[in-house]
Amino acid sequence: MNMTNTGNTTWSLREYLVNVTTERYSVIFQPSTDSVAYVNGIEFVSAPDVLIGDVGSQLFPKGEYHGLGHNAYQTVYRLNMGGNAVTPQNDTLGRTWEPDHSYIDPSVTASNASVSPNIITYPDGESPLIAPPVVYATATQMADASVQVPNFNVSWRMNIDSSFTYLVRLHFADIVSKSVNDLYFNVYINGKPAITGLDLTTVAGGLTAAYYADFVMNSSMVDNANPMTVQIGPMNENTGTRNALLNGLEVFRMNNSVGSLDGEYGVDGKSADGAGRGTVAAVGFAMMFGAFVGLGAMAVKWQKRPEDWQKSHSFSSWLLPLHAGDTSFMSNSKNSLGSRKSQFFSSTTGLGRYFYLAELQEATKNWDPSAIIGVGGFGNVYLGEIDDGMKVAVKRGNPQSEQGINEFQTEIQMLSKLRHRHLVSLIGYCDENSEMILVYEFMANGPFRDHIYGKDLPPLSWKQRLEICIGSARGLHYLHTGTAQGIIHRDVKTTNILLDVDFTAKMADFGLSKDGANAEQTHVSTAVKGSFGYLDPEYFRKQQLTEKSDVYSFGVVLFEVLCARPAINPALPREQVNLAEWAMQWKRKGLLDKIIDPTLVGHINPESMKKYAEAAEKCLAEYGVDRPSMGDVVVELGVRFAASRSLVSRKD
Repeated sequence: MNMTNTGNTTWSLREYLVNVTTERYSVIFQPSTDSVAYVNGIEFVSAPDVLIGDVGSQLFPKGEYHGLGHNAYQTVYRLNMGGNAVTPQNDTLGRTWEPDHSYIDPSVTASNASVSPNIITYPDGESPLIAPPVVYATATQMADASVQVPNFNVSWRMNIDSSFTYLVRLHFADIVSKSVNDLYFNVYINGKPAITGLDLTTVAGGLTAAYYADFVMNSSMVDNANPMTVQIGPMNENTGTRNALLNGLEVFRMNNSVGSLDGEYGVDGKSADGAGRGTVAAVGFAMMFGAFVGLGAMAVKWQKRPEDWQKSHSFSSWLLPLHAGDTSFMSNSKNSLGSRKSQFFSSTTGLGRYFYLAELQEATKNWDPSAIIGVGGFGNVYLGEIDDGMKVAVKRGNPQSEQGINEFQTEIQMLSKLRHRHLVSLIGYCDENSEMILVYEFMANGPFRDHIYGKDLPPLSWKQRLEICIGSARGLHYLHTGTAQGIIHRDVKTTNILLDVDFTAKMADFGLSKDGANAEQTHVSTAVKGSFGYLDPEYFRKQQLTEKSDVYSFGVVLFEVLCARPAINPALPREQVNLAEWAMQWKRKGLLDKIIDPTLVGHINPESMKKYAEAAEKCLAEYGVDRPSMGDVVVELGVRFAASRSLVSRKD
């Protein structure tokens, strides 16, 4: 509970997390004798299932604690380590995170660390709904104590009611190490070891990756534990850097055996030890469990959000935050010139011009459905006109699509560091009025696929197809080599190759893209994502992603361009469903010319087609190590293109 005095007025806030299983939920206020009951505001907010799992670690005796999802909780402490207060506007679920410095005892043992929030990553199983990036981007670590061998703990002390059991949630992200597997440390709660030898880069999957752990501090540990302590300290063994850190801390009071969060007695008058007390106990749980007094918020178990709720709640409430510092991605702040600027965008180079929402509404005729030129998990893409007729593609985020927002965030992060003739360019953005909008150059001729099959468009010549393949290969080569680690597109296909008015090819849609392996790695371990028919089978088997996974997908594209049919077509006979397998069978027979696009028959010299097919075959090698790099593919296709000028039929 937060208590604040303003003049003669005192306000308090209480936050509860309740597992609601009924359609209707009652909140009852019943005054004590010679008193009154009142409330200034009650707010119910849906909470996602991921917020509280079912299993935690019991500290004493050691073991697993099952059934966390069936309890009710009162938030007692929510601390942002090493940083400023995080306000509801900056949190994914509208929470407040208090600075931790007043709880550190002694304070001289601790120092602060921080990084930009946009480098925080969330491995599979983690979510910004658990805690926003701004929390993981700051930490309290061991101070430089000017001793030869640092061997002390950093301690936080907090007052609690010792008659309850508590759920303690610890948030970690290794934002201080320079390399993986260099930081090992211990964590203690009330003097009991919670984690021994914590290696964050292993459990979280890398540097700056979010990780949290839940611990149940039962009554045997809580007795006489006032204040409660949380401590971090180095391992005694010689294991890398002697340091320890903590990024965030939450402490939740759990309801007792009679369902109470505010005293010994339940609403039926029974006490936690089985005794009764009559009707006076009805005040406790029914009153305190249901409401926040003052400015409050209540989280209840996730249900399907009703339509009117969706309309009344802003996009920013469910946005994966991309902000830097402590300013919300949806901030309404103004710079000295008076124009609105998002802290994230202003701190991320290359995102171009700021658009006002009214400009984009006018550009798209108020989001006219007839202006929609694309649809994805993120939302719709509209054709718009700005600056006296300049056409643009306007990608408008959909707040109801969590997966789409994840991909939207990735696309923004990738585009902030990419610029190339064969990548779709970002013109600008808008983050006004809880909207999340990106504005791209308009690709007048749309997806490459539309010009190969499926649309009633004039067929492309062999020369045009080769030029487009070379351009997209150059774009992928830049992705793989244009940054220190390189970037893996992970969704290479003909619908993600867009064509401008001159049929110049540009790679698009970086929502699934991943940073490549660093110098110490050969691959990136990650869940399999992509499009069926284009997926690298080695990546599918091992869940090990490399740039050669893009090379495989590009090999499928090459056959798609040659044969003018989808990568997967379930309507065909079984042996023809998968294009890559089917085309390779005909190639090995030397009869590939029998299955090519009929519009190309007689327009390709057989030798040119043979060399082109060999390039595609190399891309489709079973093992990534046997596939060429995209740079090699560019060279190979360039040779084919040069040869095509003399080898194609004069009919072309």
